Amino acid sequence: MRIKIVEVDPTHASLTWQERWEGPDGGLISCWQRGREKACEDPSLAAAAINGELIVLPWKGGIERATKQAQKYGSLLYLAMWQGLRGDPLDIDAEHEVTLTCSRTGMKVTYTPELAKYSQQM
Repeated sequence: MRIKIVEVDPTHASLTWQERWEGPDGGLISCWQRGREKACEDPSLAAAAINGELIVLPWKGGIERATKQAQKYGSLLYLAMWQGLRGDPLDIDAEHEVTLTCSRTGMKVTYTPELAKYSQQM
């Protein structure tokens, strides 16, 4: 299922926790909207994301520093928040993986819907 949102829906905030996190989008819209809020709170963080840095966020998928392994896995929830932080529309196919390369470290991160791929990483 592809989730595409261009602008914030003010009625989304009135949904219950269960509706926001366990609904059809699996919390992607909530993460994207939080990313947009974080961009206003911390413009330097937004600027780093706009420059292609995969900065550390509450979800798995950010890069603090390069490691020996040039590849890691991350959550689609991270990808949604990162898109919001950059000011991009939310555009995620929740059934497919997306690979991005951090502009600061050169590390590749594959954002996946498969929890097992990123939950067992150190």
